[in-house]
Amino acid sequence: MSEEIHELTAAELSTAFASRGLSPVEVTEACLARIDALDAEINAFCLVDPKISRAQAEASEQRWTESAPLSPLDGVPVAIKDLLLTKGWPTRRGSLTVDPKGPWTDDAPTVARLREAGAVLIGKTTTPEFGWKGTTDSPLTGITRNPWNKEKTPGGSSGGSAAALAARFCPLALGTDGGGSIRIPAGFCGVFGSKPSFGRVPAWPLSPFGTVAHVGPMSRTVLDSAMLLNVIAKPDARDWHALSYEPTDYAAELETGVRGKRIAFSPRLGHVQLIVPEVEELLAAAAKRFEALGAHMELADPPGGDQIETFCTLWWASAAFLLRDLPEEKKPLLDSGLRQIAEEGARIPLKQYLSANAARGEHGSAMRQFMRRYDFLLTPSLATAAFDAGQLSPVNENGNAWLNWTPFTFPFNITQQPAASIPCGFTREGLPVGLQIVGRMFDDAGVLAAAAAYERADPHFGKVPPGF
Repeated sequence: MSEEIHELTAAELSTAFASRGLSPVEVTEACLARIDALDAEINAFCLVDPKISRAQAEASEQRWTESAPLSPLDGVPVAIKDLLLTKGWPTRRGSLTVDPKGPWTDDAPTVARLREAGAVLIGKTTTPEFGWKGTTDSPLTGITRNPWNKEKTPGGSSGGSAAALAARFCPLALGTDGGGSIRIPAGFCGVFGSKPSFGRVPAWPLSPFGTVAHVGPMSRTVLDSAMLLNVIAKPDARDWHALSYEPTDYAAELETGVRGKRIAFSPRLGHVQLIVPEVEELLAAAAKRFEALGAHMELADPPGGDQIETFCTLWWASAAFLLRDLPEEKKPLLDSGLRQIAEEGARIPLKQYLSANAARGEHGSAMRQFMRRYDFLLTPSLATAAFDAGQLSPVNENGNAWLNWTPFTFPFNITQQPAASIPCGFTREGLPVGLQIVGRMFDDAGVLAAAAAYERADPHFGKVPPGF
């Protein structure tokens, strides 16, 4: 079994720990060895601390020996995106402007819950500077690459987490999503990523990009993400936006399926012009699988049209807020694209910003009414498969270029709805393509159950990147 440890899911590892077929120490050593051997090609991790990870694994092994695990995820390795505070480890957010000395005395709520559950923190994963864009490269850590084709981007901003999962460096990872930052890299890297309803997973401190930013689970299987959500959705009083805690077992509800569910199928959201034909072809095939599972499919575009103006106003203004106190002498250290949108954001008039907030509210209301008619909305995760690493866009390189190929993700940050990306096939170049499943607000269990049903039906499930 030791030769196959890197292929095991979190659920399989948990079962193996309980039966004594594997130990957390064996698994942690296997993950660390794989990262050491292969991550120089990918650059998924910006921090690995073998001493700490081994100590956590040894403590977990003792608990399993005593039949007293803290949770089913006790001893399971989890990667932490480097936007999330982690006590004792620097959280540099991909930026040369962040002092690595700290002090680093706090855990983000998700990291705190993982420690309480006994998980092994295997390291911190790369992100673009402050998570500002949909690809993963930064002045601090350089370019992160896609395991399916190392010339391509893994997407972003949770690109390090997605690449680590695809390369089988670990079975679980945390991501954040302010405009698609979980779903974009999940789509490009052929893994599963879920953006829960806003407030479902407590976050602290609040992202500088505000209430469009969610925290969520990433994994290779839906079950693993459901198990991770069970842990990270637990309450934390530091988040004043958090939803009232509901002790839901998301893993136990995965068998609900989609038979009889009403699904709106919107290949272009009614307005998207630029989309790769192969993506549309794979999406159409995915929709047919939902029909074969007993769902009622209907071609229907959601209301509101293109939300790019609203999103840009909120995102650009937030970038200006993020960098408001940065000393002038540090600004040359920034990613030039981030600096550009922050400067543009600083010029946004108050009236325009407040109008964007009002427009956001109107759109959110319209979407809640639209979703009264449907259980789920299906769209592509992205308008393209992965493109060359180091680029902001396959189209052009201006500051908002990443929004041109992510028109399906950021609208559901505006509305705060749950949305997930699940692999639905491969291009002729062998690059993964993702299907997005959007749910009604608060129906996180439903989105996961729909994704699990699709996962069981998709013939591409389980394919491994060449060389990994």
